[in-house]
Amino acid sequence: MQDFAVVSGAGGGLQLSVVIPAFNEAKRLPPTLQRITAYLTTDGAWLPAEIIVVDDGSADGTAAAARSLEPPAGVVLRVANHRQNRGKGAAVRTGFALATGARVLLTDADLSAPIEELPALVSAGGDRIVAVGSRAVDRRLVERPQPRHRDLMGRTYNLVVRSLGLSRLHDTQCGFKLFPGTLANALAGVQRLDGFAFDVELLMVAKSWGYPVCEVAVRWHHKEASRVLAGRHSIQMLRDLVRLRWWQTTRALPPRPDSL
Repeated sequence: MQDFAVVSGAGGGLQLSVVIPAFNEAKRLPPTLQRITAYLTTDGAWLPAEIIVVDDGSADGTAAAARSLEPPAGVVLRVANHRQNRGKGAAVRTGFALATGARVLLTDADLSAPIEELPALVSAGGDRIVAVGSRAVDRRLVERPQPRHRDLMGRTYNLVVRSLGLSRLHDTQCGFKLFPGTLANALAGVQRLDGFAFDVELLMVAKSWGYPVCEVAVRWHHKEASRVLAGRHSIQMLRDLVRLRWWQTTRALPPRPDSL
């Protein structure tokens, strides 16, 4: 049985799917959705488009807050519910599975990287490139940095990622990434990590399937109320990195589907 329910419909032939994993984001979602829809309709190049909010077992009415938006013409709103909190990776997997756009933008509910940075990802070039927003490529674009302990945690995590040979990127965790739509759908079928290390898994698998992964500098503004718990999630993320290294070493990463 699926652990989610879709509560509004979708269309076909879409240019862009915007996937937003959300856990207890009832207060932040309405202005975020309004900003995204305003950008998409003003620019126009990405229409028709859809926004997919995945409520990961929230207890504050996140799904209802998302449904309160009346999307403008050319934008479809879809909301999926996990009955229990399963982790950001699980929410992204659900969103990628539901996406129908030619490209899929993954973005956080707080829009720490503003939606207006989408052209920066597109500038990476080509519709078969995974463009990864980065805070590390040009730190002058970080308008409000993280607290020191969070920044140190992020740098240490990236050092472990690079030391294990899992990625050469300097920032795998920025929640602003653009994927080819068919690739996002395929990744949803093979992704195994539910926690915050899912980013590294997706990028590893995409690269192993022959998709270039490009790190792109984006503007970024730290927002409070992070969902990352330093103690609990650090242990989980490090454990998952070890699992990824084992899968890489034993050639246990999933093979590229014939459909790609």
